[in-house]
Amino acid sequence: MDRFFFPSFTTGFALSLGLIVAIGAQNAFVLRQGLRREHVLPVVLFCAAADALLVAVGVLGMGRVLDSLPALAPLLTLGGALFLLAYAALAWRRALNPGALHAARAGGSASPLPRVLAQTAAFTLLNPHVYVDTVLLVGAVGAQQPGAGKAAFIAGSALASAGWFVTLGIGARLLAPLFAQPAAWRWLDAFVGSVMLLLGGLLAGQGLSALLLR
Repeated sequence: MDRFFFPSFTTGFALSLGLIVAIGAQNAFVLRQGLRREHVLPVVLFCAAADALLVAVGVLGMGRVLDSLPALAPLLTLGGALFLLAYAALAWRRALNPGALHAARAGGSASPLPRVLAQTAAFTLLNPHVYVDTVLLVGAVGAQQPGAGKAAFIAGSALASAGWFVTLGIGARLLAPLFAQPAAWRWLDAFVGSVMLLLGGLLAGQGLSALLLR
């Protein structure tokens, strides 16, 4: 076995795990799906596969391509901000409207799988931080791994991402007794809405600043 395999594997695993374990739009969405027990496996698989693909793209050199097209960065940032702000409004509407709580509880009517996957894709691909973390940051580190270390790095990163999303999505079921109460969903939606609002505001500020400086 290549002597670079294990060091590169552990580097990819630790770096990706350190970046992904944070309160963010994607994590909050996966947590909510886990609590609802709604299409959890497809959501987890999509998030893990997307992370692995983006890291592989970064390691194989696409980070340099994105660096050469800086004009795309503010547009992507503003698009992500609009999506997060819109979702924040929906989350707060659920939190403030008692009638909406019943549909949000586990065991309520499930959203269609295509709709849930579309939301998952939006949370994953419309967030500029995803590209910064996976394609640029993680990809840049992986691109420096020697020999078979590049493949090992991608494997370690993919395992960390998959493990985290499985833990978040499946492990959320342990909280199911707490979220059997409508009040718990009210607080969760308020928390999710606050996170989305904060992230959306930050992204909007970054995008507008980048446009004004051009």
